[in-house]
Amino acid sequence: MNYFDYAATCPISETALETYIKASREYFGNTQSVHDIGSKADLLVEHCRQTLANLLQVEREGITFTSGGTESNMLALNALASAKNGNHIIISTGEHSSVHNTISKLSEEKGYEVSEVSLTNEGVVNTEELKRVIRKDTVLVSVQHVNSDIGTVQPIEKIHELCQANGIWLHSDCVQSFGKIDLSKVTSLVDSFSLSSHKIYGPKGVGALYIRPTLSFVPFFEGVSHENGVRPGTLNTPGIAAFTTAAENNLTNLEVRQQHIKTLKKEFLASLEDVTDFVNLIGFSADSSIPILGLCMREIDGQHMMLEGNRRGYSFSTGSACKVRGGGLSKTLLSMGISEEEARTFIRISFGFDQNLEDVRGLAASMKKVMKERNFIG
Repeated sequence: MNYFDYAATCPISETALETYIKASREYFGNTQSVHDIGSKADLLVEHCRQTLANLLQVEREGITFTSGGTESNMLALNALASAKNGNHIIISTGEHSSVHNTISKLSEEKGYEVSEVSLTNEGVVNTEELKRVIRKDTVLVSVQHVNSDIGTVQPIEKIHELCQANGIWLHSDCVQSFGKIDLSKVTSLVDSFSLSSHKIYGPKGVGALYIRPTLSFVPFFEGVSHENGVRPGTLNTPGIAAFTTAAENNLTNLEVRQQHIKTLKKEFLASLEDVTDFVNLIGFSADSSIPILGLCMREIDGQHMMLEGNRRGYSFSTGSACKVRGGGLSKTLLSMGISEEEARTFIRISFGFDQNLEDVRGLAASMKKVMKERNFIG
């Protein structure tokens, strides 16, 4: 099976897996235990925290290890909402379902009013609209750094300027950007951000949350002793170690991998040049190193194309896995002004650094066979 769904999850790398096995065997203690075995595990976790902080150019005290991006988003949004008086929250329509769900819960249970800012037809947040909906009681803005459906990079610097001028906290879901592009500028501009291990060839079930250490907030869980009171539960020490290894590998080889992804995307699109009348590239991400492309296929349901691709040995998706399982059309596409009819033809192709040109040519050829069967091409 040829895998093209790396935006959903990645296979664990060999080096990360080796780290996981070694940490499982040698650092199995509970980090909160005061005996030597517990202290040994705690030292490893703190080493990982410092390593991740160095990679991200942030304060180690702000990093909390979590179970992944969804939990990180939930904890961050609750923390930032509690850190300022006000009753209004702004998110983009293109956010991950974990953000939409958390904000909906804050609205229902704590009475926050929520504004959703649309995306332009290029797939980026409409900053003019954002500027208009900011109110005196706005406490928080949340914008995903890289859109998980179409791979567009959001204008975090401009959004930061608007938040800074109005005294508003800024959270960014960086799950799809970490390990793919340089985050150093973004981490210095936001008040919190989320990361996930399995998007960068680390193990599943682990991630990280950063909240600026100078920010005073009410933890979501009360009476918690782990992770400076931010998150309960025994830490996944081997997962954290393997996540850190994966992060180091990705960032150490960042430029090489970025160029490889660009080459794969270019070759894939070139292989579809003879059917461009039937394929619509969504958003402006073709030339970026983000390993995601969103496509709408003329008059071919995205679910049908995905199933036919799967039958031919190619795995890709019709959008974010968390959204697809729940049904419904992509909020990203609808917010961009794409019709419901066209949105139903959407597929997401996402690439990995372990693929080659023959892999992407094969995928393009497979897609064209489906079009031929539908009598769209000769």
